[in-house]
Amino acid sequence: MRTITTTDALAEFCTEARAHPYVTVDTEFLRERTYYSKLCLVQLAMPGSDDSNAVLVDPLADGLSLEPLYELFRDTSVVKVFHAARQDLEIFYVDAQVFPEPLFDTQVAAMVCGFGEQVGYETLVRKIAKQSLDKTSRFTDWSRRPLTDAQKTYAIADVTHLRQIYEFLAGKLAQSGRARWVSEELQTLLSPETYIINPEDAWRRVKTRTHSARFLAVVKELAAFRETHAQTRNVPRNRVFKDDALVELASNKPKSYEDLGRSRLLLREARKGDIADGILAAVKRGVDMDPDTMPRPDRSREKLQVNPALADLLRVLLKAKTESAGVAAKLIASAADLDALAAGVRDVPALHGWRSEVFGTDALRLCDGRVALTAKGADVQIIPLD
Repeated sequence: MRTITTTDALAEFCTEARAHPYVTVDTEFLRERTYYSKLCLVQLAMPGSDDSNAVLVDPLADGLSLEPLYELFRDTSVVKVFHAARQDLEIFYVDAQVFPEPLFDTQVAAMVCGFGEQVGYETLVRKIAKQSLDKTSRFTDWSRRPLTDAQKTYAIADVTHLRQIYEFLAGKLAQSGRARWVSEELQTLLSPETYIINPEDAWRRVKTRTHSARFLAVVKELAAFRETHAQTRNVPRNRVFKDDALVELASNKPKSYEDLGRSRLLLREARKGDIADGILAAVKRGVDMDPDTMPRPDRSREKLQVNPALADLLRVLLKAKTESAGVAAKLIASAADLDALAAGVRDVPALHGWRSEVFGTDALRLCDGRVALTAKGADVQIIPLD
């Protein structure tokens, strides 16, 4: 199989690919030791039935530029096919602020074609391509050179079988008229906001049991410092300090190196130097924060008056509608969303886009008393009341 190590060779392949209706794409990367993913390999394949139209691109090769690939990504006449594209897209957006358009994600397409939520590539290869994958190279150091034959075989299979999966799913979407559903789901993947992490918002990902404004103010400042430190030095945020240490710091509010030394959970490296100084400064900012600007969690749903009988009916309706449509119920609405609907909340995903077609419209009619549910054999049927 062919490995591309020069910009000219990559440009030649991408020029040829632009003559085809689609190209399949995958990546191999490392992220254990860095904040941003380190791209180690790009796999590409044009339409075909064997490995002859597939290549491995080595982004670690001296002097190789990925710009020809990014030009292919910008060519809207060629569909770029990925499976579970989010992490791949993040790499390309961070590196070049480019998204592959038009995009087709086989995981998303499989979701709306009845294969369930977040179906894995190996499952689709087995069910659609009728092949099995050798996963012995799944956990490997892709930054080491030279790559072994086993690594290359594993990597290339991620784009060669993807061709058959894409063609099958694209045909199913054309038959069912659900291509628009996939397009709606992909909008989040193609939004820069999905990949931009603002340090000021990092505190929202920290799980805490305390909701006092002063405590959350310290959590916010510590999380912002950690995110900024990790981004600027390209190290994992947990290498700065972990969430449990962050919560401990917010509770104890250390004022000195001596206080930091008494922490049970703080890494030794974080008790001195730049990290220690950053922690102490962040704690002080949180303690001194103006009460009017302190963060507060959204607890609006905790006060909802849920109609339990209506919530149960919505669950029955959701199960019936999703079984009929061939999609997983949790893709349409969570248990919390159903409770919110039963309490009168109308700003939930189930009431928008393709989810509304499957469930949301009838859910609103049920909430408004305009339909009833009845059982006929093993089926649940909707009876209009108006």
